[in-house]
Amino acid sequence: MRLGTGPAQRRLVDVVIAVTMTSLTITFALQYHPGAPWPPFDAWAIALSAVTGLPVAFRRAAPRTVLAVSCAGLALYSARGYQPSANVWPPMLAFFTVATELPSRRVLPGAVLTACVWEYGGLSAHVVSFVVATAQTVLVLGLAWAFGAGARRLAERNGQLRVLTRRLQLEQAARARHEVTEERMRIARELHDVVAHHLSVIAVQSGLARYVFDTAPDTARTALGAVADTARQSLEEMRGLLQVLRLPAADGKGPGAPVEPPEGSAPGLADLPELVERVRAAGVRADLVVTGVARPLPPGGDLSAYRIVQEALTNVLKHAPAARATVALRYTRDLLVVRVDDDGGGSGTASAGGAAGPGAERVPGGGQGLLGMRERAKLYGGTFAAGPRRQGGYEVLLTLPLPAPTAGAYRADAGTPRPRAGTGPAGTGRGGGEESGP
Repeated sequence: MRLGTGPAQRRLVDVVIAVTMTSLTITFALQYHPGAPWPPFDAWAIALSAVTGLPVAFRRAAPRTVLAVSCAGLALYSARGYQPSANVWPPMLAFFTVATELPSRRVLPGAVLTACVWEYGGLSAHVVSFVVATAQTVLVLGLAWAFGAGARRLAERNGQLRVLTRRLQLEQAARARHEVTEERMRIARELHDVVAHHLSVIAVQSGLARYVFDTAPDTARTALGAVADTARQSLEEMRGLLQVLRLPAADGKGPGAPVEPPEGSAPGLADLPELVERVRAAGVRADLVVTGVARPLPPGGDLSAYRIVQEALTNVLKHAPAARATVALRYTRDLLVVRVDDDGGGSGTASAGGAAGPGAERVPGGGQGLLGMRERAKLYGGTFAAGPRRQGGYEVLLTLPLPAPTAGAYRADAGTPRPRAGTGPAGTGRGGGEESGP
């Protein structure tokens, strides 16, 4: 904590000020020997100087009491006829504190007291005229009052600003929790469709196995194998679904946004060529690059990867329609690395993930935004990162774990670009003008 920011630190500063001011006053008065007929600076003068200056150490704790004691000390000091140039500033500092701590209507009595003491001290010295003494009193007192009132208003505004800032932080935290809940519910709906499809497959295959169990054992055995594999995938998807639905305490209200019904099967990475082609048709120069040996992901992870790419390209279309975007899929032995970047359209401010402003963070009523991308990646054990590129534009990076490859499925030349099965010759998207759908 910096000096002067806490109560103990402010008290220490006030003690240092009071002791320093009193010490300097006494030292000056003992060494100053004017020719005017003033009594020598004796023990009484030292005691009255201490009474006038030392209470300033408590000026924040009891401002009006300190002002009264300090003014009384100066009045007694002036009444005994000591040299008037000493002990005049502690009462004024105490009055400045009163003006800082109290509203104007409660400062007026202190202003009258300080003005009377200063005026009395100036006239009792018989050095300046009434006009000069009054002028200096009014000037110094007015400045102290003005600066004190300004400091008080600034402190009040700072306090209000702190309250508003705290309230804004709470509202932002509540909004973030709401968005996480809403996004998880959306992901849960999609996973529900995937699990329902698996259960349908299990029902069909198990029925087939029972029907041909006696007449075609090989067919029944194949169907039961499909049932086992599909059931295993269903358990994984259900585990992810339950993890998504394990939400913090909420108000019990649903997201309220309508959910679009699925059209056919859920999309996946195999549908990326068609997605890139649609983005191209909308005016964005988009390419698709696939390197490594493509391996299938679990249906839920496949859907999530597709949604993340879809959201990233949608934000490029919204915030940087003149940019050139690249969707790169790289399959390694253990990971799928998905990278969506753009060049910013020459402006260096493109936003594949929402860097163009708060509105780019989340598409109202539609896309998942950075929040949804991160939730989807975390659900399937992956990582997610997004941010501006050093050379301009924006980049979204996703990694997802891949199932263990089958024997011979992974080759040493996995880094060589190759089109995905079913995407046609233009599946890489580089240099191609046309790109066939899946």
